[in-house]
Amino acid sequence: MTRYKEGDSGKDIKRIQTALKDKGFNPGALDGEFGPGTEAAVIAFQKSEGLVADGVIGTQTLKALGLIESDQPESFDLQGVTSINVSKMFPQTPISHIKTHLPFVLDALKDAGLADRQMILMALATIRAETASFEPISEGKSKYNTSPNGHPFDLYDNRKDLGNRGKPDGDRYKGRGFVQLTGRANYTKFGKEISQDLINNPDLANDPGIAAQLLARFLKKGERKIRACLDDHDLAGARKVVNGGKHGLVEFSEAYNIGNKLFA
Repeated sequence: MTRYKEGDSGKDIKRIQTALKDKGFNPGALDGEFGPGTEAAVIAFQKSEGLVADGVIGTQTLKALGLIESDQPESFDLQGVTSINVSKMFPQTPISHIKTHLPFVLDALKDAGLADRQMILMALATIRAETASFEPISEGKSKYNTSPNGHPFDLYDNRKDLGNRGKPDGDRYKGRGFVQLTGRANYTKFGKEISQDLINNPDLANDPGIAAQLLARFLKKGERKIRACLDDHDLAGARKVVNGGKHGLVEFSEAYNIGNKLFA
């Protein structure tokens, strides 16, 4: 799919400008020149629609503007998503771990309405980046979460962005599961969504069935932005929606690209 950005010009840009104006986002002159005014209108429109607001027009923005057909994800045959095939995305992982936990993951994705090819690949690549062993695990101590000579996860204790309220919240609500759910706020929010008391029983986040549900819910939360990135082959952007940065991007991208060929 062609992507349009500042500096482009032509009939397609004029169509985009006209669609933006019709939606109430004035790009200025309808001259077919993708200049600063058009970029500002695109960003405002993307924010309004809950899309990745980068000023670049890809598949999802074109769909939202009504310039291409807005369709549903293609149906996907889960029969091919076997432990043997998935193991090729996890070259260092014991296949026994995949055989044990893959059914939980696929069931959770189906329940969340995410059992299409794109989101299955996203889920599996996320697991590769977060917990390459393909089993729900607890976050380990590191310089990023524990200060020199400090108690475990003390750097998380007072993280307001995580909803933590001081010791022992850092350790109590450290990363767990397939997606490394972290922080009091996330344990509260997603615990309610799956009807589990994760605040008083945080270790439940490592139960395979619950960990799979949490992964699916977390992906569902960012589904629109994730799909927009994947439609535009922006794996770094899709990873950022889940992780907030580039941690694990190499592993994520490798797994996604392998799976993309396997399940073509």
